[in-house]
Amino acid sequence: MKNINKLFYAVIAICMLGFSATVNAQAKKPTIMIVPSDVWCNQNGFMKTFYNQEEQINVPDYKRAFQENSDLLLVISKINGLMAQRGFPLKNLESEIKSLEAESAEDALLTSKNGAEVAESPIDKLRKNAKADIIMQLTWVVKQTGPKKLVEFTLQGLDSYTNKEVASAGGAGAPSFSAEVSTLLEEAVLNHIDKFNASLQTHFDDMFANGREIKIRLKKFNSWDGDFEKEYAGKELSEVVEEWMAANTVKGRFNTTTATENMMLFEQARIPLYDEKGNATDARKFVKNLQKFLQTAPYAINVKLMSKGLGEAVLVLGDK
Repeated sequence: MKNINKLFYAVIAICMLGFSATVNAQAKKPTIMIVPSDVWCNQNGFMKTFYNQEEQINVPDYKRAFQENSDLLLVISKINGLMAQRGFPLKNLESEIKSLEAESAEDALLTSKNGAEVAESPIDKLRKNAKADIIMQLTWVVKQTGPKKLVEFTLQGLDSYTNKEVASAGGAGAPSFSAEVSTLLEEAVLNHIDKFNASLQTHFDDMFANGREIKIRLKKFNSWDGDFEKEYAGKELSEVVEEWMAANTVKGRFNTTTATENMMLFEQARIPLYDEKGNATDARKFVKNLQKFLQTAPYAINVKLMSKGLGEAVLVLGDK
């Protein structure tokens, strides 16, 4: 009888552990920031121009959109509410813009001693500041059908590290006499949001298990007399770097897209979702460890670290 009781309690304990693990896995959800899409901003005249190494680039002007379009705040607030009801943590776009403006350092360009430079677009800076896992782009158009109105919408869930689309939804709401765009949009989105969220969660679960995806570039300054074929203890530097990548990426997952004497490119490199302190990781944090590794003996290489948004980092060897 005692053995039966022990077996019974053992089974109960195992079941409780399994239940606890399931609850903990389900509790972790992607952080989301909802933004009006580029299309919506362009159609409504909310774009601005910046220059990246003399190239003219047009980007959404979110700040002016909030200041001048009364519907935008209400619409985003409604969608935020729908997501919050389903347990998805949210970043507030308007608050992140204000926070970003307070950081004067964000306005500077990074320039090496030899004149190499890298610039981040305003959107890259916003994403880096917010550190949301998913950028949820929203586009909507209000159409009139007689005395009634209806809203057509498109939702795109973009991985903020790779810009890859991981979920999408679209459709039109039923015609209504309601004059509030936010209410029309809420009604239109309700039929699609659960399926949309399921796709987001599937993507996040994959990242949780297999790491988030980033891109890493390694280059060299012309002033450096070494290259990626230089040998250290019988191994070319490119081999050393690949071994470091294999040891530090999640499950050793990465692709060496390019490897020449002057540069290396790693794509689909999977890095841990969080560091040992529970903070979200990004490309810069991960590659900072590679920078430190290359700066120590026997390599002792000066290395400059630059980043573009959350999902891409560049190491330039031979100078700072």
